[in-house]
Amino acid sequence: MLDPATIVAAPAPGRACGTCTLCCKVYDVPAVESAAGQWCRHTRQGRGCAIHATRPDHCRAFHCLWMTEGWLGPEWKPERAKMVLSLDPVSRHMNVQVDPGQPNAWRREPYYGQLKRWAVASLPRQRHVLVHLNKSTTVVLPDRDVALGEFGPQDRLVIRERPGPGGLAFEVEKVRAA
Repeated sequence: MLDPATIVAAPAPGRACGTCTLCCKVYDVPAVESAAGQWCRHTRQGRGCAIHATRPDHCRAFHCLWMTEGWLGPEWKPERAKMVLSLDPVSRHMNVQVDPGQPNAWRREPYYGQLKRWAVASLPRQRHVLVHLNKSTTVVLPDRDVALGEFGPQDRLVIRERPGPGGLAFEVEKVRAA
């Protein structure tokens, strides 16, 4: 399995975390006993990490899509959007980690419309937009959103297209890891 800590993406020119620390709340980071949905105990909100110089490799290597992709506008900065975007290095699914303090942030505009457009553009490549709220995952499809429940690292998503009365419809199946 690919270790995310070994993938280092460089920030886009002019991008910096600044006062944003949302990644310190929405991800599990076992190395510092931090659980998704709760602020890491080392976070100094609005100021950054209290152990910045010695933070785990997983944290050191991570940059959200807003940091690495200069084409994402300021509305996508996590502290403003209330969600953190990333690409899975293996599946290339877009992961949207939502701040549990703002659980419907992803359903607001301009975010929801753009997530839908990304869902449409990703389907031909068998990539998907996955919204995570703590341990619960929803897949965003062109025609609807499907709650998957808990979606673990070894789980797989199978989506089949079929003709429907209003155009293509999609069947979704979560395949549990053995």
